[in-house]
Amino acid sequence: MAELTKLEEQILLSVWKLGDNAYGLTIYKTIVEITGKKMAIGGIYYPLERLVKKRFIDAIKGAPTAVRGGQAKRYYRLTTHGKEALMAEKKAHEAFWSGLVKLQLGGNLS
Repeated sequence: MAELTKLEEQILLSVWKLGDNAYGLTIYKTIVEITGKKMAIGGIYYPLERLVKKRFIDAIKGAPTAVRGGQAKRYYRLTTHGKEALMAEKKAHEAFWSGLVKLQLGGNLS
């Protein structure tokens, strides 16, 4: 399975967390809220497209809205392939973190 960049992982987790309300702005706000780091909103659109091409997420066009001048929102949904990629990342993270808590409690984390 292909490795994910940190931003791709954050996007996939945000899409999963947001469910039916996952579109560009809500994904961006979720990442900024959780990480506390500001980034350009446009910075998520290229990774979103990359994740669609990798088939980790599906893009679904919503209904046009007057608020957006007749433009439709593009919603995203996590695919089974995307969930598998996230679970593989989670497993790798856990393997790297394994044992570090014990070291930290012992004061030996340097």
